[in-house]
Amino acid sequence: MTVLRGLLGPLLAISGALVVSAVFLAGLGADPGAALFALADGAFGDRLALQNTLVRAGPLVLIGLAVAVAFRCGLWNIGGEGQLYLGALAATAVATRLAGPVPLPLALLAGTAAGAAWAGIAAALRVSRGVSEVLSTLLLNFIAILGVAWAVHGPLQEVAGAYPQSDAFPEAARLGFLPGLARVHVGLLFALVLPVGIWLLMFRSAAGLRLRAMGLAPAAARYAGVSPERETYRVLLLSGALAGFAGALEVCGVTGRLFQNLSPGYGFTAIAVALLARLHPLAVLPAGLFFAALASGSGAMQRAAGVPSVTVQVIEALVILFSVGFALPRRSA
Repeated sequence: MTVLRGLLGPLLAISGALVVSAVFLAGLGADPGAALFALADGAFGDRLALQNTLVRAGPLVLIGLAVAVAFRCGLWNIGGEGQLYLGALAATAVATRLAGPVPLPLALLAGTAAGAAWAGIAAALRVSRGVSEVLSTLLLNFIAILGVAWAVHGPLQEVAGAYPQSDAFPEAARLGFLPGLARVHVGLLFALVLPVGIWLLMFRSAAGLRLRAMGLAPAAARYAGVSPERETYRVLLLSGALAGFAGALEVCGVTGRLFQNLSPGYGFTAIAVALLARLHPLAVLPAGLFFAALASGSGAMQRAAGVPSVTVQVIEALVILFSVGFALPRRSA
């Protein structure tokens, strides 16, 4: 029954958002049934559509997990986008600039470490100077994005110098594809396994109890011997590592090189993923798949229903708004 009650809120949120979206589409003169069917068909209608959805779901799940961990521990990590970019940047530097064949684990490790280090800046500012992590992680996003833009125009630009992008990764630093799938790389398996691992850490270990205690009652946690400063570092480093790992997987498994605008906003959408999941690690997986389906199916809805592209973006924003609004846990007075 507890699991069912936990699922009820997100399901109502999704249902309510789709109903309001249908009314909105009808007001525009479109056929709501046809438009929503096209949305679902574009996300799951054939093999290629399903693969596109799964590819988008991977980073949303991993960064959504990063956000959920931080939020549950009382820290507002808004910097998943920047941590993803830093992870991709570090993985690219290792894969394309080290001499000799670079093993894939080394590139993935570099990306994970870079994401953790980028979040660690926000942790250090909060602990040492009292700077809100909301402000620091948000601003660090822009620095990371501009840093990648500088890198692909400078030290990491391809040898030919024709385009603002890195050289293609060597095969040794590329992720293979799952059997029978032409686009879905094996890194997607991490998006299936890591939510379980984070759940075990948060709810079945003493370390997770300390982290959750800091988020629920910092004063009581300190009285019990928990150091909020130490746990702040641990939480943000873990959160940043997950987002950086997502960035490394993106360049090693999807794009095969680094370029500007690598992410379509995964780090920001992941905040909605985490909130729809009610900050539960296991629920992040279906929530990430839902938002990936929205992104994958929006183009098909535009083509099939004749809905202008700007309207499709408005509908996506409406779905996110209603999902987050319904999914937020209630606070006692």
